[in-house]
Amino acid sequence: MKKILLLCLMLTCSLAVLANQSTKFRGKVVNNANQGISNATIEILNTNHYTTSSSDGSFSIENVAYGDYVIKIKGVGYATFSQKVSISAKNENSLVFKLSKSENELDEVIVSAQKREENQQNLPVSISTLTEKQIKEYKIWDIKDITAIVPNFNAANPGDNRNVTSIRGITTTSYDPAVATYIDGVNQFGLDTYISQLQDIERIEVLRGPQGTLYGRNAMGGVVNIITKQPTNETTGFAELGFGNFNQQRISAGVRLPILKDKLFFGASGLFTKRDGYFTNTFNNSNFDKQNSAMGNYYLKFLPNSKLSITLNAKHILNNNNGAFPLASSIDEALSNPYKLNQNSIAKMVDKTFNTSLSLKYNADTFDFVSQTAYQSNYRYYKTPIDGDFSPLDGYAIVNNYGRDWNNVNVISQELRFSSKANSASKLKWIAGTYLFHQDNPVKQGIHIGDDGNMLGAPESNVTYINTNQGKGNGLALFGQGTYALNEKLDLTLGLRYDLEERKQTAQGERQPDGDAVGTIFPETSASASFDAFSPKAGLQYKINPNSNLFATYNRGFRTGGISQLSGDPREALQTYEPEFSNNFEIGSKNTFLANRLRLNLAAFYTTVNNAQVPTLVLPDAITVTKNVGELTSKGIELQTEIIPIKNLELNYNLGLTDAKYKDLTLSDNGNTETFNSRKQLFTPAITSMLAAQYKQSITESVKSFARVEWKYLGKQYFDLANQLSQNSYHLLNARAGISFKKLEISIWAENLTNKKYVDYAYNFGAAHLATARTYGLLLRTNF
Repeated sequence: MKKILLLCLMLTCSLAVLANQSTKFRGKVVNNANQGISNATIEILNTNHYTTSSSDGSFSIENVAYGDYVIKIKGVGYATFSQKVSISAKNENSLVFKLSKSENELDEVIVSAQKREENQQNLPVSISTLTEKQIKEYKIWDIKDITAIVPNFNAANPGDNRNVTSIRGITTTSYDPAVATYIDGVNQFGLDTYISQLQDIERIEVLRGPQGTLYGRNAMGGVVNIITKQPTNETTGFAELGFGNFNQQRISAGVRLPILKDKLFFGASGLFTKRDGYFTNTFNNSNFDKQNSAMGNYYLKFLPNSKLSITLNAKHILNNNNGAFPLASSIDEALSNPYKLNQNSIAKMVDKTFNTSLSLKYNADTFDFVSQTAYQSNYRYYKTPIDGDFSPLDGYAIVNNYGRDWNNVNVISQELRFSSKANSASKLKWIAGTYLFHQDNPVKQGIHIGDDGNMLGAPESNVTYINTNQGKGNGLALFGQGTYALNEKLDLTLGLRYDLEERKQTAQGERQPDGDAVGTIFPETSASASFDAFSPKAGLQYKINPNSNLFATYNRGFRTGGISQLSGDPREALQTYEPEFSNNFEIGSKNTFLANRLRLNLAAFYTTVNNAQVPTLVLPDAITVTKNVGELTSKGIELQTEIIPIKNLELNYNLGLTDAKYKDLTLSDNGNTETFNSRKQLFTPAITSMLAAQYKQSITESVKSFARVEWKYLGKQYFDLANQLSQNSYHLLNARAGISFKKLEISIWAENLTNKKYVDYAYNFGAAHLATARTYGLLLRTNF
């Protein structure tokens, strides 16, 4: 890995000596009355060039190479706007860019979903994007909060704040996700290194459907691409303070500033959250699921010249949960006695995650180059054991506090990427690269059987069975994708990725009577496996006009195989399961009407999955054993609409319909087999629907008020393959209102206004986690 990083540094430094013709790019940003707009942000996409406008709206950018570019302009109170420009020796005159008020026009949305910055409406991909403004309006504090806002997207909390995510019926059911999450370009490798809480976000992009060519492993259902705000030449910052019921507290602040103008920049933000538990433990009448967390995000960015940028980023989060896994014994129990448990043990969970990355970007004359080196780690342990039988009995308890050498996952990854110039006049746009990783996953977990073990069928009492699993993984991927303009209206896209992975695992089983020494019951054993996969892509896009296009695509998805951990059942020891593959066919249409006041996107998809991976939770070990058991088909449609029907009123309606079921599914249990054909997929609502309405009103030039209401509807979903455990369809109602001044906003909010009781997640053995009750609060925010 050190050799690769050194090679990247040498390559980027050697490229930096290249030069080409350049000029000063001048312009002015005005409103519809031709008045200058100050402090507007002007960015030349896919370059390091950006600036802000002066008091009269004028701006200039030095050393811009000749070529065709897309300019993105963003001003407070104005709709984000982009425009193509040609910069050459003949273009020394100042250009004028006119912005419209945001109450009259939708924002243009620029995304990096295909590894370069582009208007989302021009991409032949089903994508939903939440901008910085929308993230605040929807009050998205966790990735889980985008459920139903994005069509056919559902995320559930199994009781430990790690989201189980589903898109179009392709769902995460193990530690290898089916939906890949990227934060600032870094793949959140698995549920162990996954950061779900959000702060200081620039935008969230959700790509629906397999994205194997550019994103690779575990992007079968799609990709959640999160971009945080980076520092620039402007000194900016914010502070936020929130309070709510259940003693909720949310304190957040950040600052971004130049250390050396045009050269060196620093950014930092922090978040502290705290709340009481939503549950009461009737065993001792105590609060259950009480939580607090501290999170930080830090940037150091260096621009040696206008072509090269070097960014060092670090993120960390510490979660403390006094009462993890607040589970009722069954769905009926959870709904009949909501938010009440009866457990003799309260698990105190500590969850520490650290991510860091070094990114180098170089804009050469004929190509662009990106190198990203990343390190991720997660240390998660229970200070006190989890109640494994969810009852007041001293039966089963799960322990894993064996020191920092265990349950401490580490991942190192490296991506190298070359691409054609975004401003090239060539008909071919291409991207190619390689991705490497190494993962170390040492897991040590014990099941303690207490005095009442015999009442639960345990063979003995006052003993701990310990399973030790040490896993290592390595991977290499090569990928390439190109789009060729067959003519002015028709584009052809072809892509291919090859992934090769190796897994190794050693395991040992031990027994330790209370107060005695540890003895071996399963001697150390080992297993290894290797997997490879080709992930092709093909697509056509037809541009009807500048505001409408049609597309049809084929994508193949790939979820890696693996080796199941050792459990108390020796028949399940170190079983290898094969990769899961999908074939996805999709057609869609993207349209903008009414002078950018109406956006309407449609898509229909059909997906088949072979070698479907199905996990089974083995109790009381709390170990997941994954097997390849059958074939799945998923089909559906999606609708996204945004409209400003009248001044100051914005409406959003998104709809997703999914029919995901197993065509062939055979499971084995204790030597017996059972067929579950035509059963519905897990964690997949048949319908996701969201309607939002927001109205803004100006009181004075600098004082504005707003009111917002959101209605969500989620269809019936199942939690087990036999389709015996389910949650019926339900409605949720959220609201938010407030007043904003020049640099201060005060708002009140409420979620689940009707206090709907519903199951967020249930395990295949019946234990259920109830979703959050009605919550409300006050939020204060200032920007500077």
